[in-house]
Amino acid sequence: MNSLNFLKKLLGGVPVEWKALGGLGELIRGNGLQKKDFTETGVPAIHYGQIYTQYGFSTNKTKSFVSSELAKQLRKVDKGDVIITNTSENLADVGKALVYLGETQAVTGGHATILKPGKYLLGKYFAYFTQTDEFANEKKRYAKGTKVIDVSATDMAKISIPIPFPDNPKKSLKIQAEIVRILDAFSELTAELTAELTAELTARKQQYKHYRDHLLSFPNGEAEWKPLSEIGDFVRGKRFTKADYVEDGIPVMHYGEIYTRYGTFADKAFSRVRTDLAKSLRYAQPGAIVIAGVGETVEDVGKAVAWIGAEQVAIHDDSYAFRHSMNPKFIAYLMQTSAFIAEKAKHVSSGKVNRLLINGMERVKIPVPFPDDSEKSYAEQDRIVAILDKFDALTNSLTEGLPREIELRQKQYEYYRDMLLSFPKPEEVEA
Repeated sequence: MNSLNFLKKLLGGVPVEWKALGGLGELIRGNGLQKKDFTETGVPAIHYGQIYTQYGFSTNKTKSFVSSELAKQLRKVDKGDVIITNTSENLADVGKALVYLGETQAVTGGHATILKPGKYLLGKYFAYFTQTDEFANEKKRYAKGTKVIDVSATDMAKISIPIPFPDNPKKSLKIQAEIVRILDAFSELTAELTAELTAELTARKQQYKHYRDHLLSFPNGEAEWKPLSEIGDFVRGKRFTKADYVEDGIPVMHYGEIYTRYGTFADKAFSRVRTDLAKSLRYAQPGAIVIAGVGETVEDVGKAVAWIGAEQVAIHDDSYAFRHSMNPKFIAYLMQTSAFIAEKAKHVSSGKVNRLLINGMERVKIPVPFPDDSEKSYAEQDRIVAILDKFDALTNSLTEGLPREIELRQKQYEYYRDMLLSFPKPEEVEA
């Protein structure tokens, strides 16, 4: 029997009633508890922020503890209870549910609600349902706030949950348990496959890094190492701010985007600014290397992007354009090597803001293959770039190779989850 037929047999003809969560169990709003209250040992404790950052659907062990004195003042969580987040900066994290399966009573604090399921509701069934679009749409109706979003316990209680066999708790819990069993199996399989693919992707990246570093070290000596100042020159950008951004205007590259949004090379800019700023800006021409001049970490400073677009791109005053006559992608790949990064780090002033010392950067040497034969040099640069492009596509592209496979596995799980938890509402049946 295939999966679809099995699901139809499991759910076909099952009577379903959508019931408000408040009628399916007791909802208790948490109180107190800050992360500074955590102790090395003591009473098991779960902070609301940990639910969407450190836990899955269920746990029998907590990652934190509090003193027994503080625990007396906090809300108690028993085995089988569900802790629901009420507050977050991200709406997707509000309503995240964690089933507690520990034998020892735990505690939780504010910005969380404890659900003690009644005889018609299985905690983990509800936890899986909180992942669905239906639940997301429901909680959105009750969400309040902008910077910090909150769905109160009172409003959470109004959200409808589909309950199979609403007049027979034994049958209802049996169906819920079977749905949970199937989703547990899918979750476990998806997690295993994702872990395997992620491990393989990590190994491929390490393999690529090792091969790239070796290839660009020119171990056979067929290159001359020259300081960047002899190969080209650095031009600093001119200031613009995010307040200048528009939908349609002059393409620009902000220094912060270089290490957060761009890869090794780019032919399109993510941002644009007003056209009336054209004369006040400074540009990187096609073929230039755009380099971040500042960053939060030493690794971010000096991050390089080969600009291979058809038009010039304006650059921020905390970045530089390196103008040269070599293959731009060849230089960008060189600037990713461990050897180059180690040398570059010597010319970064560290503090609250890490800044590239361009006078020092100019002295960093890179290999120029066959420096006395320009035709042969360009051919060798092109050959190396073609090899590294293939590795880069395999290891870093979201639409090729293993990352795509990981995404497909996750979507497959979501498809079956939504199928199992999609029950028609009364208005849908009447239509």
